[in-house]
Amino acid sequence: MCTFSAKDSEASTAGLSKASKTQTKDTPADSGSDQPKKKRSRLDTSIESEEQYLAKVEVKIKMPEELKVWLVDDWDVINRQQKLILLPAKLTVDQILDNYLASKKASKSCSAAKLSVYGDVVEGIKEYFNVTLGSQLLYKFERPQYAEVLQEYPDTPMSQMYGAIHLLRLFVKLGPMLAYTSLDEKATQSLQVHIQDFLKYVVANRATLLNLQDYGNATPEYHRKVQ
Repeated sequence: MCTFSAKDSEASTAGLSKASKTQTKDTPADSGSDQPKKKRSRLDTSIESEEQYLAKVEVKIKMPEELKVWLVDDWDVINRQQKLILLPAKLTVDQILDNYLASKKASKSCSAAKLSVYGDVVEGIKEYFNVTLGSQLLYKFERPQYAEVLQEYPDTPMSQMYGAIHLLRLFVKLGPMLAYTSLDEKATQSLQVHIQDFLKYVVANRATLLNLQDYGNATPEYHRKVQ
């Protein structure tokens, strides 16, 4: 079902695209907190006026209760049970988002203009996922695995390797990240609507997208790497 105005959504998709471009491409070094970081004046609150700080609009993303349960389980499986998600994922981030877009194309009520907006949103989410995964979306126990994947698949976007649970982690982090973009209130509201619509899609398809069988035991050698 299509319910969004293409005109109202233009600003939000542009904002999401700009937001993703403010990040740098992930490397193993990006994940380390002890790595020197380049100064970024846009994040330097010491030269930012109080009015500018208060004017920032945060995109508040409401995670459905059905998906919160999976995020809690995911934390437990990775950090307490010390298992790893199996990669490549059975359904990757790219495939999930493409399937979502295909469901919109199948709706007779979607105009070409609306479908174009959905396509822009999907591409923006993919890009944002790829540039934030290594530095924002991984637990410490997963970092050696991520480094191995980068080494083995240096030219493959991580959205073609990781799947639904890491995509959900992105939406937990995305709201505060977007506060540093130039989104105005109207664009923020429009972007919220699009993201919540996608999360409803994930809820409806969670039996296919989320499965504890997608995790596997880490080898003794891997445990030594983490230590």
